[in-house]
Amino acid sequence: MVEDASPQLREVAEALAPHTGRAQVIGLTGAPGVGKSTSTSALVSAFRSQGKRVGVLAVDPSSPFSGGALLGDRVRMQEHATDEAVFIRSMATRGHLGGLAWATPQALRVLDAAGCDVVLIETVGVGQSEVEVVQLADTTLVLLAPGMGDGIQAAKAGILEVADVFVINKADRDGADATERDLKYMISLGRRERSGPMWRPPIVRTVASRGEGLDDVVGAIEQHRTWLVDHGELEQRRRRRAEAEIEAISVERLRTKLGYVHGGEALDRLAKQVVAGQIDPYTAADQLIEGLHAEEA
Repeated sequence: MVEDASPQLREVAEALAPHTGRAQVIGLTGAPGVGKSTSTSALVSAFRSQGKRVGVLAVDPSSPFSGGALLGDRVRMQEHATDEAVFIRSMATRGHLGGLAWATPQALRVLDAAGCDVVLIETVGVGQSEVEVVQLADTTLVLLAPGMGDGIQAAKAGILEVADVFVINKADRDGADATERDLKYMISLGRRERSGPMWRPPIVRTVASRGEGLDDVVGAIEQHRTWLVDHGELEQRRRRRAEAEIEAISVERLRTKLGYVHGGEALDRLAKQVVAGQIDPYTAADQLIEGLHAEEA
């Protein structure tokens, strides 16, 4: 219902609202090939060993042609398929930038209300515009792997600002020491630019395929949660999450009303005028919004 934007979704969201706000939300992001799905699966095992109910939202890239997604993550997490306390859902981005599907925030609410203690959100590979996961997660893990040029990419993509915990996966490979050294240097530069209390992201080494180092990752997540609560930051993050969700729903409704989704006549007519040089795009936008107001009146 969430993914299809069902007309009944509003009613469902209203019923779920009192039951949300309990789940711990953990985001995982990183460049393709660093082992996000393997790490997610290993984290599910770690949280299940603590008796926690776990939800996983694995966001896959959509084909720009068919609109379909690869949805390969559920294949990699087959070991959890028969566990009734684990729910795994692959979601297509449907061309949405930011590394997350448009419906992810609402899907997160459903899993939260359904009683998941932990919700893991695994995003498509991190890039310049794919750091949106930080808006949704209480704690964001950024995964890197030795020998993939991640040190330079980290600075480019701005993931220093996103990461609450750095995880160097495949740490049994050559270059793990150099990757950790680069990260420590960049973290120290970031600290110089800020003032006031701030969290220093720990660097944890793992070999997720063998389950090595996952206890350290869980420990780092819990330390970060304690810090968030002690500094009042958890409430702030969740407020910002709600703000972003309200804004996204509002913008989507406006887009639908303006005929963006269904190719409205007014939009088509204005686009032709802009192409012909009769009006500029700003004037066209004004006319489109004025037409919306007139229609509502």
